Amino acid sequence: MDRRVMWLFVLVGSTIGGLVPEAWGGSAFGLASLALGCLGGLAGIWAAFRLTG
Repeated sequence: MDRRVMWLFVLVGSTIGGLVPEAWGGSAFGLASLALGCLGGLAGIWAAFRLTG
C-alpha cells in the first residue's frame, strides 16, 4: 500500500472524528474531540488497508 494513501485516510478520519463532538455542542478542543480524533485516525488506517489490500 502506498503511504500517501494511508496518510490521506488517517488525515480525513482524524479530522472527521475530531469534529464529531461539535455536532452535539461539545468543544473542538475537548477530551472527546481528542479521543474521537484518535479513533477516526485508526478507522482511517483500517479503511485504507481494507480498500487497497
